Amino acid sequence: MTPYLTVSERSLPMAMLPRLAVPAYTTSPLTRHCDAGAEAAPGETGLSPAALNAIERDLERLYGTGMSPGVALHLRHRGQTVLDRALGYADPELGTPLTVDTPVCLFSASKAVTAMLVHHLAEQGALDLHQRVSHYLPEYGQAGKHRTTLMHVLTHRAGVPRIREPVTPEDLFDYDRIMTLMSRARPEKPGRQQAYHAITAGFVLGEVIRRVTGASIDELLDRVIRQPMGMRHFTFGLADPSVAPARNVATGLQLAPVDSFLRHAVGGGLQEVVEISNDPRFLDATIPAGNLYATAEEASRFFQMLLDDGRYGDQQLFHPDTVRRAVGRTGRGGRIDRTLMLPLEFSPGFMLGAKRISLYGPGTPNAFGHLGFISIYCWADPDRDLSGALLTTGKAVLGAHFPALFKLQYTINKTTLLAT
Repeated sequence: MTPYLTVSERSLPMAMLPRLAVPAYTTSPLTRHCDAGAEAAPGETGLSPAALNAIERDLERLYGTGMSPGVALHLRHRGQTVLDRALGYADPELGTPLTVDTPVCLFSASKAVTAMLVHHLAEQGALDLHQRVSHYLPEYGQAGKHRTTLMHVLTHRAGVPRIREPVTPEDLFDYDRIMTLMSRARPEKPGRQQAYHAITAGFVLGEVIRRVTGASIDELLDRVIRQPMGMRHFTFGLADPSVAPARNVATGLQLAPVDSFLRHAVGGGLQEVVEISNDPRFLDATIPAGNLYATAEEASRFFQMLLDDGRYGDQQLFHPDTVRRAVGRTGRGGRIDRTLMLPLEFSPGFMLGAKRISLYGPGTPNAFGHLGFISIYCWADPDRDLSGALLTTGKAVLGAHFPALFKLQYTINKTTLLAT
């Protein structure tokens, strides 16, 4: 078992120290567990060596907090890779280094990919985003959900942010049970209240895709995005047994309110959810809202394609109007999300930035992207001509990493804005 160290009393009040554990593997020198991919020369992208060094230092500080055994960051500026780094371990128990080629589970950032597949079908005329879900899934129209539209599901206003019947993370592996429970679920203020649907909406959208196309969401993803973009991974689950993904680790403050919130949102406590994510069955499952595997470079590549109005190389994967519709505002404005209890605005599939309080740092009103299980960020910011992905394997809801995370975010935003 991995040993744990106690954080210095200068980091947190003494009363909190017994509850905070930091994995000892982070005390190893960073240079022993650092990998870099192909990066453009600093002068080619407008970022100076000093700016890149500042981002690197803040990335190392984030890793040095001990809240994540593995951290990968990929940044594109002006369409070119300016940083592609991986620090730490893919498997801390085995001492396997994390590399830039190691696939990491994107968790909820998977929702952005599922949403774009739905938008693709709308672009092709195969479905209507304003049509009722029950038009495609008649059984879903039970218990007051007969007026729920696909747009409600995409914007987290479908009224079923969680299944109220007894469920556990184990139920993720029982597709028929999940769909039965979703069909008979009674919604709360459908169409009127925004409440983040952590898992539920993904299954509904995935089944709509299957009914409309006759193919699985995996097949549609492969045809529309993965193969045209030349992705090695970028799949729901990992079908290739020769590929070992990064393992996830529960770190940080282990508090009862944290577990209570996670049980409310996803049906299990922190340790339980982490264990499920490392279960071999998780690699074999298709969870449209939560188990797409990709490298940081692949996630950044996807968001760069959206930043380029749906174009990748000489291929137009999505019509520019489709991308604008997917990442655009719905006119409902920012509001307190009733699941996350934070001010957050959704487009039909993405978490949007804001001028002041924003997931992507202050002054990011046009940014769009998605978070994944606590501290995974995949995003694009047209004002900075920036696309990026920060993938972390440590799952700490509360911990010493947040100041370092905010500092890294601030440095990225400042340096890329000045260079744009």
